[in-house]
Amino acid sequence: MLDKTIKEPPQRTRFVDIVQRVARLAITTELMQRPTFDKQTLMDRAAQAAGSDDFGDPWFEKPLAVLLQSIEKEAHLHEAGAWVAMKQCEKVLVDRLRAQQWFARHPEILARPLRHPVFIVGPMRSGTTRLHRLLSADSRFDYMRSFETITPVPYPDFTHRGHDRRITLARRARKVANLANPHTLAIHPTGPMQPEEELGLFVNSFWGMKHEAQWHVPGYGRWCEDQDATPAYEQMARLLRLIGWSQQASSLKPWVLKTPQHMLDLDALLNVYPDARFIFTHRDPLRVVASSASLAWNQTCIYSDHADPHEVGREWLRKTRLQIDRMQQGRKRIAQSRMIDVHYEAVDADWRAEMRRIYDFLDLDIDRAWPAMESYHESADALKRQPHKYSLAEFGLSEDVVLGQLGDYMDRFDVAQEPRAAARL
Repeated sequence: MLDKTIKEPPQRTRFVDIVQRVARLAITTELMQRPTFDKQTLMDRAAQAAGSDDFGDPWFEKPLAVLLQSIEKEAHLHEAGAWVAMKQCEKVLVDRLRAQQWFARHPEILARPLRHPVFIVGPMRSGTTRLHRLLSADSRFDYMRSFETITPVPYPDFTHRGHDRRITLARRARKVANLANPHTLAIHPTGPMQPEEELGLFVNSFWGMKHEAQWHVPGYGRWCEDQDATPAYEQMARLLRLIGWSQQASSLKPWVLKTPQHMLDLDALLNVYPDARFIFTHRDPLRVVASSASLAWNQTCIYSDHADPHEVGREWLRKTRLQIDRMQQGRKRIAQSRMIDVHYEAVDADWRAEMRRIYDFLDLDIDRAWPAMESYHESADALKRQPHKYSLAEFGLSEDVVLGQLGDYMDRFDVAQEPRAAARL
């Protein structure tokens, strides 16, 4: 909800400050590991934990090295934030090792086809989550769940009929996130079993905007913008096959996928998924920029005492401009018959009519999907505890500045300015 009266961004809870003081004392007295961002040290620790040193495609080491350097030099993390960042990196490295173990144990995983996936592609905060969850309600599609994007790789003791410990981990992560900053769940309501974007599949390669929304790492972000992301998308495909296998899902079902990362990397996506179909979402850039900055701020301020909301605003305005430029360039490789444009305000006005239009594009009968989609729509509000309120002013931006940067996008895709009333995410 864009609100001109909001002048200051929300603050994290006292829980974070307490944890920070405890972490500082524990590190000083050597009760906790002192955070390190030495790449080889982290890789050695992961290899010892997993009992293997096969990380798969070594391409990931390049973004990992840049990310670690950026965290150390730019992010200005407090002691607890640095310790969490270190442990997150170790966890991802262990996941890579375990993925290779699963592929070696079950080579049939990598033979699973990924036919005609549907990608929902749009700027951050442009309504991709709503469309993704509506489509995921249809049993003819396969989708990732939140616990699978947090931990894409099953634990070594995983069995198809047993309890999946990743679900317990996701529940705990959600509780900690709520304690640290409850605004994050207002911005993106979710639960362990909810349909979720494939962000964690890129994190597995230490790739993408997730890191930029969590920490102030502009050097890393700009480095990624100049790289070919194809290897990250190839690893994403391998992990998607592993998740489909762990779900015991039919490989005949198309996946429905979404994350704003695709705005930047359409060329890489098309290299790996040449038969993909695309639903492009569009929204008033005044909302997109303010809401994106709010999402990033509400995470960054948890890990650092030096987060600057105006710096966050400038960065996400720049990033939104780049996403739109890259998206427009990438669309040139996609046949018109394989893409459709959907406007946020049109879905707000009549989501059923827009879903019927999407199903016509996908050449699917929508009638059998109505009951599940209606059920999702009725239950969606239960996840949302409070409206997400934000403004441009709290991030040092004005309407004139944003429209000066993104007005051409509105003209090109016939994007209307939204009224000031609250809208669904």
